[in-house]
Amino acid sequence: MPRAGLTQASVVREAARLADEVGADQLTLAALANRLGVALPSLYKHVRGADALAQKLSALATAELADELTAAAAGRAGGDALRAVAAAYRAYAHRHPGRYPATQRVPDPADPEHVAAGERAVGAIRATLRGYGLDGDDAVDATRMLRSTLHGFVSLEAAGGFGLPRAVGATFDNLVAALDGAFRSWPHADRR
Repeated sequence: MPRAGLTQASVVREAARLADEVGADQLTLAALANRLGVALPSLYKHVRGADALAQKLSALATAELADELTAAAAGRAGGDALRAVAAAYRAYAHRHPGRYPATQRVPDPADPEHVAAGERAVGAIRATLRGYGLDGDDAVDATRMLRSTLHGFVSLEAAGGFGLPRAVGATFDNLVAALDGAFRSWPHADRR
């Protein structure tokens, strides 16, 4: 019988907290069961296994990130929106170092909430890029450029990969300014 009060949602939320504390690579079903004070087999009443837990964690983290990106983009355009979205992305990665990597998982088409969260996250980016007049294939390319740039930066930062004697925040600001310049001068498909 499942422990009273334990649900799939509460298990996933606790997994997210645990991942932030110990790191995504140390999040195991055994560690989660210990944290929840239940026997490992009890978790299988709420999640089918490690991959199912990882998928649900991804859905949760993607929804959280989508909320933050959407709020950051709201009422802003162009460089202002880009700076706000980039700052929100980086701040989320800082606050949630264990769950942030889960945002990189492609949404499971069998999980409508995960798909919707992914669409909202991409929607916030696309809204930001519309401020630069980017749509269609240009917006797809620019979305990939922005995502890979921000992910690369926050991943290197989390791994302690920036050892040069300069404030990392200043470098991040310059990176976002460079993206702004790139999006302003984008070689639109209709002008090629």
